[in-house]
Amino acid sequence: MDAQKLQHFRSILLEQLKQHTENVRGDQATALESVDDGVKDSVDMSVQDVNQELALRLGERESQMVADIDQALLRIDEGSYGVCATCGKPIDERRLEALPTARHDAACQTVIEANDGMDDAPTL
Repeated sequence: MDAQKLQHFRSILLEQLKQHTENVRGDQATALESVDDGVKDSVDMSVQDVNQELALRLGERESQMVADIDQALLRIDEGSYGVCATCGKPIDERRLEALPTARHDAACQTVIEANDGMDDAPTL
């Protein structure tokens, strides 16, 4: 992949990193704010617990996105960005435009997703 395209994807990733980092901070703040707001009713406390759990899960998802973006930026620095981690073939640029953190080409990703959860299946 040429330097101009790499710079294009780097700028996309950096913008997404900024956005997801802000989301993580917001989700963490929401979870902390809901810890104790003087609620005494058991129903209100249950709703508060559910809201806090949702905020924490959203924060975890956003944190994973930040990690994926960091890994993609590292692959750009290492020179392996845009190359499938499984087969070593180039990842189609249309796929990278849609999912800049992609580590696998479409064919390998399909196989990975088809095999997901199949680890418990007996092998002969």
